[in-house]
Amino acid sequence: MRYSIITINYNNEGGLERTIRSVISQTFKDFEYIIIDGGSTDRSVDIIREHEKHVTYWVSEKDKGVYNAMNKGIAQAKGDYLVFMNSGDCFHTTDVLNAFKGSQEDIICGKVFKGDSTIPSGHHKPTISLVDLMRGSLPHQAMFIKREIMEKHPYDEHYKILSDWKFCIETLVFDNCSFSNSEVIVADYDISGISTNSNGLLAIEREKILQELFPPRILIDYQRLTPVDDELLEQSILLTQTVGVRRLVKWFSNLLLRLTQKK
Repeated sequence: MRYSIITINYNNEGGLERTIRSVISQTFKDFEYIIIDGGSTDRSVDIIREHEKHVTYWVSEKDKGVYNAMNKGIAQAKGDYLVFMNSGDCFHTTDVLNAFKGSQEDIICGKVFKGDSTIPSGHHKPTISLVDLMRGSLPHQAMFIKREIMEKHPYDEHYKILSDWKFCIETLVFDNCSFSNSEVIVADYDISGISTNSNGLLAIEREKILQELFPPRILIDYQRLTPVDDELLEQSILLTQTVGVRRLVKWFSNLLLRLTQKK
């Protein structure tokens, strides 16, 4: 099993240095390392050259955006699984790659620490569904994706920040790719990136992607389910399996709504 680790960078010399060091310090060494730089004008290229013996392929040239840079990396990849560790992001420990060797699922996802948070973020169920993805995306830095899946579904370069979310819906929902959820903390995520500073673009792109992928009547149903808490949704399914209990639950919920509206 071989990994292709892809780092994209633009004028982030400090973040790039940290990312490179975290990659080359991995105890599992069967990986290739690809760096796609967007024509940086700071010391990024010098830093790449300083670590060139650890880099399988690198280029520094203007690109058309984040996902264009990632697709350039995908085109160069030869490994079994692709991992995107962008400049500023770092593997959480030196043994992360070792933890996933021998995996066979199409997409594997672990957890990330965002910024100074001490609570890991990510998917917290063994399976994944459309409702899960409607509620949020998988952490990109914690995903291990089979190369042939990425070659079939390169990132849509029309989007600036949510093409990886679109990719998850296309592969996990429409293509029914196999999926494994892991509790391993894969990465420390740099929260200064574009997706965390989107100035409203996130909501705009999310709506465009949903309208592009789903017919209106399907979309309406899933949008109704999205705000419902997971535990409440599961309980409501169990509680409404008989007519009598369903009537009782409906009566009680109507009572709660009336009491709430009076306050």
